[in-house]
Amino acid sequence: MRKEFAAQPATDASSVTARRAVINPLWQGLLGSVLITLGSFGVGWLASVSPMNRNALLIAIRTEYSGVIASTVVMTVGCWILFRGWLRLGQVHAGWGPGSLKAVKKAVWIWSAPMLVALPIFSRDVFAYIGQGRLVDAGQDPYVTGISSLNNWFQLGTDITWAQDETPYGPLFLLLEYWVFRAVGSSPDLSVLLFRLIAFVGVILCLIYVPKLAALHKVSGAKAAWITVANPLFLISFVASAHNDAIMVGLAVAATYYAATRRGILAVVLITASVGIKPITMVLLPFIGLLWAGTSANWPRKILYWCYTLALFAAIMLAVGLVNGYGIGWLKVMLGTGTGSVIFAPVGALNALLSGLFDAFSLPTNWILPVLKFGGRLLSVALVLVLIFKGKPSHLVQRMALAFTALVVLSPIVQPWYLLWLLPFFAATGIRDDWQIVWVYFTTAFFIAFGAADQLFIWQFLGELDPWVKHLSTGISWAAMFYLAYLDPRTRRLFIGLVPSKKWLKVFRSRPNKDGVASS
Repeated sequence: MRKEFAAQPATDASSVTARRAVINPLWQGLLGSVLITLGSFGVGWLASVSPMNRNALLIAIRTEYSGVIASTVVMTVGCWILFRGWLRLGQVHAGWGPGSLKAVKKAVWIWSAPMLVALPIFSRDVFAYIGQGRLVDAGQDPYVTGISSLNNWFQLGTDITWAQDETPYGPLFLLLEYWVFRAVGSSPDLSVLLFRLIAFVGVILCLIYVPKLAALHKVSGAKAAWITVANPLFLISFVASAHNDAIMVGLAVAATYYAATRRGILAVVLITASVGIKPITMVLLPFIGLLWAGTSANWPRKILYWCYTLALFAAIMLAVGLVNGYGIGWLKVMLGTGTGSVIFAPVGALNALLSGLFDAFSLPTNWILPVLKFGGRLLSVALVLVLIFKGKPSHLVQRMALAFTALVVLSPIVQPWYLLWLLPFFAATGIRDDWQIVWVYFTTAFFIAFGAADQLFIWQFLGELDPWVKHLSTGISWAAMFYLAYLDPRTRRLFIGLVPSKKWLKVFRSRPNKDGVASS
């Protein structure tokens, strides 16, 4: 009798510790999300005509050195608390047993909620959506005319890089932009909120269909959703930044699931809607046809279902083009390679290297980028064709993900959130707990660090502060990454054997908890 009663407290303590282990990552992530939102009010993007610029508190924190510095620190620290909460959530549910998917879904909702009211951070593309909606309302063609043709386009928050550029978005998103403009007019704050809610629909679609698609591949739906939808870069880019990529990806994942379960008409309608948001997902169309035909289909059947897919896709897109009057202008934009390049893209990195080399010898460099763009496009098309026609039928979704990756990676511009186009498909088909998951950790961390420092709103009269707060944010990020990889008694276990070990760090490390389950 005494033994039974003596054992009871230990059992209770163990269950309490287990419950705390599950709860704490959720609250850590929520704290991070709240800090991100608070910081956004100091260094997030606001249109100059926004009434919020006249708020006394915002004036104080956005126009004073101390307010801008504090906001930068709060937002950056919030990013890394959210990142740690995400890592810990994965550790606590490492077995991905019953209830883990529910916990991941709960985390997504809890962590997203504060960012629904944040000012845009990491990007201000959402303000370009306002301008494009105004272009449609004015009867102009966004596939031909830039936003600068409108009055007050700059005061409504659009980046100057959009001034002369045609829209890269599909006809369906142009309709959404127009409807938002008709609903709230030129109010930048209400427009941002509506575009964020549209983007959040994409987050919900991913939360629903990533686990379903993973289940078809005998992969844990909870793990796939954790890698993808609970990912802090995903939430910041698709909720706080309000990128339309969220709805594009959500529709594409849903289309892939329905194609894989042989509900082809619905799948084609959904992938067409995805292309209607951003035409880049047109690369998935042949794979949707193959999935609809079935993994055991012979070539005549595959070709027949390709015809079905193409006919339905073309009919919908032509109908939309007739309704909005823009025809197939979206196709011309998609076939282009865009302007400029970024160092993160292999094409951009090679361009920078070769341009520097040729420039050192006073040789012309203006031909390098066009040649690299053309070569990258040819190589990506070749790889896509190989993946369409070669490979195991059971690996169709993986082949599709690789084809999508080829098109993205070999483009001259690769933005941080482009990783999120690909991640759902790789997560749903299985990411191993070795270098593959660590690669996800590192790329997520790198782009969080980059976004937190790169996209900070600072008034021109505080211009001298700009480089210093960027360095401050970068320093905080590097310190956070170092801490999580080397010093944190919980998260450093994720990187054992994969990052260099330093014996002298032992003096800073905490002793491991004796409990089987970590408490925080």
